[in-house]
Amino acid sequence: MSRDDAEAARWFRRAADQGNAIAQVNLGHLYTTGQGVVQDYGEAARWYQQAADQGNERAQFNLGLMYAQGHGVPSNYVKAAQWYRRAADQGSSLAQVNLALLYAKGQGVPQDFQEAVRWFRQAADKGHAVAQAHLGTMYAKGHGVSQDPAEAARWYRLAANQGNAGAQLNVGLLYARGQGVKQDDREAERWFRLAAEQGETTAQINLGLLYAKGDGIPQNYVEAYVWFSRALAQGRKDALVLRRALAEKMTPLQIVEADKRLNETG
Repeated sequence: MSRDDAEAARWFRRAADQGNAIAQVNLGHLYTTGQGVVQDYGEAARWYQQAADQGNERAQFNLGLMYAQGHGVPSNYVKAAQWYRRAADQGSSLAQVNLALLYAKGQGVPQDFQEAVRWFRQAADKGHAVAQAHLGTMYAKGHGVSQDPAEAARWYRLAANQGNAGAQLNVGLLYARGQGVKQDDREAERWFRLAAEQGETTAQINLGLLYAKGDGIPQNYVEAYVWFSRALAQGRKDALVLRRALAEKMTPLQIVEADKRLNETG
């Protein structure tokens, strides 16, 4: 606990006790993170509540999150949805995404894919990458909208270009399958690699499969072995089966080279 954080907490508390909503939400954040004060979710929720009751958007979102996670208050998706909606109505992209997820799952609200799409779209139109990725999935599955692989690809690509690993994986899958885009294994490889380098295990496995099969790209058993190994290191047991089958086709020198690559990169 730094002296500066403790001093900040002291000043926030003075203003918060006088009803300042910004100070109340900032003090709540300090209690959430344990900066300058002993971490206390109950105290965090209490200060968020005071600021939220004054209409503070950030506090409303944070209070919704506390109810969704059961931090400092009993877990209650109905209340989470209520507070997310208040923040979402004020334009909070984070709240819009979380409210959409509740509608998609039917948690705290009746399941309603059209409502989920509506809230995802509001955040996606403002450039929120997670919302764009989820909206892509709604179009891919035809949930709340007519199924449209091309529209799915468009939203996935917008999120992928912002570095969203899940969207990068999905763009790769669409190129691999020729859904919504022209089939292109080189493009699939490019997008799988971007996601794989962020640690996305399904992308790592798909990238390994592309190299193992050599469909549309040069076959490369060493690359395949490396990517299967990286997925395995993150707990993907199916990668072990794939790597074992691949190892039977590899020469001892290729396995040595792959192990050397793994040792160098960690």
